[in-house]
Amino acid sequence: MTALQKGSIGSLLIGGLLGIVLVAVVFGGEAALSTEGFCTSCHSMAYPQEELKQSSHYGALGVNPGCKDCHIPQGFENFHLAVATHIVDGARELYLELVNDYSTLEKFNERRLIMAHDARMNLKKWDSITCKTCHKNPQPPGESAQAEHKKMQTEGATCIDCHQNLVHAEVPMTDLNASRAAGKMVLKPEEGEEDTEEEDDEEEGSGEEAKGEDSAEEDSADEDDD
Repeated sequence: MTALQKGSIGSLLIGGLLGIVLVAVVFGGEAALSTEGFCTSCHSMAYPQEELKQSSHYGALGVNPGCKDCHIPQGFENFHLAVATHIVDGARELYLELVNDYSTLEKFNERRLIMAHDARMNLKKWDSITCKTCHKNPQPPGESAQAEHKKMQTEGATCIDCHQNLVHAEVPMTDLNASRAAGKMVLKPEEGEEDTEEEDDEEEGSGEEAKGEDSAEEDSADEDDD
């Protein structure tokens, strides 16, 4: 074996070893950054962590989910999403942690809606993949719920479009399709507001019909006078 061949084999071995080390660092780093201890190392995350432990999601059927189970896509097939989330969202959240005051729950609540909406938009973008990891092929019993679930096939809806405020403190629900189209947060109308709008539309329509009937009666009266 010539010196050149020996050098080539040595380079391949070193390259392979470096590749293994790089993969180990990437996977190990992702795992370390996904732990609940790391997530709650920022003081502000202690608030949502406590809310999680008080929610119906915690302890149900003996399952105790952590931050990553909802906010970081799991599995090898979603590894690229996990890495992107750590790089993009992690850097952004670190910056916001530095420039905002989250020293009290009241101050944290001032930005809670914005943070909730960002998390919802992530789930929308991922087709609620973290929800579906546990909730596989749900079959709700009620007709109304079944009709809503059909929208997942017919209208491109996903879990988070309807299921908001399940774990953390309640904030106004956001319309994710409208928000995506507008490029900004769009709130969902409250149920009472929807009913009021429908009633206003009905009243407006009834008023127009009444005006039409009054006009027709006036025309008829004029014809009788003639």
